[in-house]
This record gives sequence, C-alpha cells and structure tokens, in this order.
Amino acid sequence: MFATVMVVAAEPDRPDTPGSVEEYVSVPMPPGFRVEATELEGPVFADAGGRTLYTWPSHKLRNGYSGETQGNPACYDEVRTVTAGLMSPYPPGILLPELDSRPSCTDLWPPVLAADDAQEIGKWTVVDRKDGTRQWTFDEQPLYISVLDNEPGDVIGGTTRRYGGDSPANRVPVGPPSRIPPGFAVKTTTVGRLLTTDKNYSVYAYDQDTPDTSMCHADCARTWVPVTAPAMAQAQGEWSIIERSPGVRQWAFRQQPLYTNVLDPRSWSLEGSDVPGWSNVYTQRAPSIPANFTVQDTLVGQVLADSRGMTIYTYVCGDDSVDQLSCEHPNDTQVYRLAMCGGGDPGKCLKSWPYVLADIGTMSNSRAWSVINIDPKTGHHAAAEQADAFSVWAYRDRPVYTYGGDQQPGDVNGAGTGEWRAQRNGLKAFWLRDDYMGGTL
Repeated sequence: MFATVMVVAAEPDRPDTPGSVEEYVSVPMPPGFRVEATELEGPVFADAGGRTLYTWPSHKLRNGYSGETQGNPACYDEVRTVTAGLMSPYPPGILLPELDSRPSCTDLWPPVLAADDAQEIGKWTVVDRKDGTRQWTFDEQPLYISVLDNEPGDVIGGTTRRYGGDSPANRVPVGPPSRIPPGFAVKTTTVGRLLTTDKNYSVYAYDQDTPDTSMCHADCARTWVPVTAPAMAQAQGEWSIIERSPGVRQWAFRQQPLYTNVLDPRSWSLEGSDVPGWSNVYTQRAPSIPANFTVQDTLVGQVLADSRGMTIYTYVCGDDSVDQLSCEHPNDTQVYRLAMCGGGDPGKCLKSWPYVLADIGTMSNSRAWSVINIDPKTGHHAAAEQADAFSVWAYRDRPVYTYGGDQQPGDVNGAGTGEWRAQRNGLKAFWLRDDYMGGTL
C-alpha cells in the first residue's frame, strides 16, 4: 500500500494541456528548489527560477562509457577539440568541427552550484568539483540546467525517453516519484506518460466499466486480466479500489478499473487499444499536435505527418567528444546534419529533407510545438527581419522535416537514415506507434 507521504497535484489543468496532469509524491528538497509541471516529462525538479534540473547518467558505448558516474562530475569549462573514440568504428583523435566557436560542456550545461553552508537533505547531497566549487546532486548524480530552457516547465535540454543502440549519453530531466501504488510504473512516450505495471506491461481501461463496477468477467477476464490490489492496499487520491467479487479487489485509476492484456506481444504495447472499447491509460497526455498535421498508418505503426500526409522526421545528433554534446539544435553546429543530408550542400539538404513549413501567422497551442525562423543556408536561427528566412515547425525547439524519397502518405522510406539507424546522427520518423520496433517511442 502507499507509504504515509504528502501528495501534491502538479498543477491545475491548463488550457494548453489536454486532460489531467500527473500527480507526484512530495519529497524533501533543500531551500531554493521546487517542482515544475511539464508537458512532456511530467513533474520535474527545478531551481529557484523554474529551470529544469538534469543529470548526465553514465551510458555504455561500444568503446567505453560516457556520461557521469555517481558523485563524479565530468562536465567542465574545457573546450574539447578531438573525438573520444567512444562510438566505433571512428577512432579517437579526429579534430571536431568549428573549434573557433565550439562551446565547452558548462557553456551548455551550467552546474547547479551549492553554497558553502548548503545543508544536505534526503537524496539531495553536495559533491566537490575539481574546479573548487561545490555542486548539488540528486541520488548522487550531479545536477545541471540547460541553456536551451527559457521558461519554467521547459524540458528542451533532454528527455527521459531512451532510444537505445549506440546513441550518446543523453541528459535526463530528474523529478519526484510519480504518485502511483507499488506494482505500477510510468514511461514517457511521444503520446503521453504511459501507465504500465512494474514489469513494463501496459495497463488498459474498458469503456463499458463504471467507476465501481467491472463489466469484464469470464472469457473477457482471461484475455483482459484485472490488475488486482493487495489486501492491505488503500484508495488514495486518483487511485481507488473496486471489489470484483468477495475478497477480490481491483485497482482503478481516475475511476477506470485497470487490466493487462495477455495478448500483448511486448512491453509498453499500444496494441490492446486496437480492440474496440479498450484503451491505454496515461497519467498525462502529450500536447495536441498542430492543427493541420495528420496521423498516418504505415506497415509498422503510426506516424505523425504534415497536411499532405507525408511522414514527419526529427533530427538526432550527438558528437563523439568526451562531453557528448548535442548537435541537433539550431544553436548547435550544423556540420553533421549538412554532411548527412546533402554531403555538405545546404541546397541538396533542402531537396532531400525539406523543412515542414508553417503558414504565416501560425501559432502553436503548446510549448512542445513551436514555429521558428531558420536561415536555409546555414540551418541556424535566422537573423531578425531576414528576408529569405523559413518559418518552420519545431518539436522541442528543433525543426522537423519531410523526406524527398517518400512518395505517398504512409511512406517511411527515410526512417533511420544516418549512423546506426540514426542513433548518433540522422533522421527518425516521428513515430506515434512503432509496432515493429517494439512499442511506443
């Protein structure tokens, strides 16, 4: 059952956030920190100004580890000049591009520094940095903010979503525990914060149920197995318990009795929601997509598409320096993207991977999606009043694209273009569901 803790609602529903927001369990925090609600990552820890806190957890690559081990800050003001050789088959010692403007790790990821008299509390501790300063950690992982985050609730710097493969060590927003009973978990996906069991299997709701009665019995319950609650479990907040039969108790979330599907082929599945009357359950849904975007079925799942039905792609890039800096944002070097999409020729890139243009005056209904102005020759943000600037759609402040090789709605011919299926440098389809590769992304 639940421990005895204070429970806090992340914040009231906002007009730009569909449905309810995720509740969390309050944990001890030092003065100067708080919790912020985000559209994509649920509740996160933030500093006094509302800027999201991130960690850089150690990540195994083919030729070693990148990121930080517990209690050992590795992000400093040194500007790295050569590759680290972590992402085979590329050797170490190759000069990195644009060294005259290359930032240091702390230029992009300022450490969250602690005062000399800072008092540790709970999982919040302080570690000494080699430059003589002291840095806050959470669960022993050093904490940073991102220069990309502009407003409280921004999570532009990183995500808890993991892509796997030989990808760099990404920065990860850190937050309080989700308010869920033992036996459940929450996973960040493109469509929302998916509720699962602690074994990572999706839970479902049935639209024929009532808040206190399950309508799934006999043959139904052999396929849709009720998620039972222990005898000592207690209802609390958005979580309630119904009695299916004498002594058999079933969990319900937001007045929806919960089930798993024995036919789910893998963890984090959305396939049960294909059955009429059944749906996955979310602690928080992702923001609505732009009004003129569409959703298209493909042979392996569903993708986000533009108004013509052409698949939308996101660009992924992390360099092979020791710092594993991102190279996918318009503020970052564009050398890798231009090399991948057009052999260094911006004109070829615009033909092969055109930006998803936004109509003049278009406004986003969320912070996850925005309209930004891009210099088509450089890929960086356009200068103010630049005559040839492109007004383009961006997801998490990064432009999105279509692929010149897609001929009709549902084509995903550009998916995984780049190094290691675009885990390091390349373009990925914007999957809402990827049933072939293993569930939601």
